[in-house]
Amino acid sequence: MKIGFIGLGNMGAPMAANLAKAGHEVTGYDPAAFEVEGVAEAGSAAAAATGQDVVITMLPNGAILRTVAAEIVPVMDKGAAFVDCSTVDVESARDIAELAEKAGLLAVDAPVSGGIGGAAAGTLTFMAGGSEAAFAKAQPLFEIMGQKAVHCGDSGAGQAAKICNNMILGVTMIATCEAFALADKLGLDRQKMFDVVSTSSGYSWSMNAYCPAPGVGPNSPADNGYVPGFAADLMLKDLRLSQQAAESADADTPMGALAQALYAHFVEEEDGSGRDFSAMLPRFEKRGRE
Repeated sequence: MKIGFIGLGNMGAPMAANLAKAGHEVTGYDPAAFEVEGVAEAGSAAAAATGQDVVITMLPNGAILRTVAAEIVPVMDKGAAFVDCSTVDVESARDIAELAEKAGLLAVDAPVSGGIGGAAAGTLTFMAGGSEAAFAKAQPLFEIMGQKAVHCGDSGAGQAAKICNNMILGVTMIATCEAFALADKLGLDRQKMFDVVSTSSGYSWSMNAYCPAPGVGPNSPADNGYVPGFAADLMLKDLRLSQQAAESADADTPMGALAQALYAHFVEEEDGSGRDFSAMLPRFEKRGRE
């Protein structure tokens, strides 16, 4: 299959590399210089999208996605698939799908979960919105880049699933970090805390698979100085998207709103920018009750 891949950053580059390793003909474009094994470099987004069976985008936000879509949709062949793996607002995802479908394209919004490690290992989870036909065309590629792809519904449903999932993740990571900080002050050994909680009613992905305490549980960014697997800056972005969606849908999400406020303070006023989102633990370790 001929694939255009636009956005070759920390996530997009390994995703494109995995497609190339699987034997697909991949042409990439990114404003920054890149070297991705097996991926040919195009001089523009339009050049990367021209004549492709599928074009995949992995971009920072909805505004950039709209700009890129306006450039590539007119040059894509009718019947080709436009698969956006960025995490953006639901409205942008639906507007892009409408633009693509009017041009005779198949459109899928398919944000991912699994972080940089999952992108490299090909173990991402894709949450997809779009028609059955669009999902069917993209699914073989999802199987290369990930371990699971769920067709969540019509256009925008993939973004809705991602936003809701990451709101849960942000809230549970804060609670996990708070609990470890409290356990420390109560004199409870961290390993004992993990042994209990990871097999009791407090278990969660944040505790069991991505433990924020160094040396406890499976290897995680906490064991590497909180170098990001999933940056706190990106968690803040996703929590802001969740609250934007909650406002537009008139949904009451007080825990999501509080998580957004805490991550905003951590990233913008403390030392959270550029660190993993689980670095909330050392933040709480240093704090007393206010």
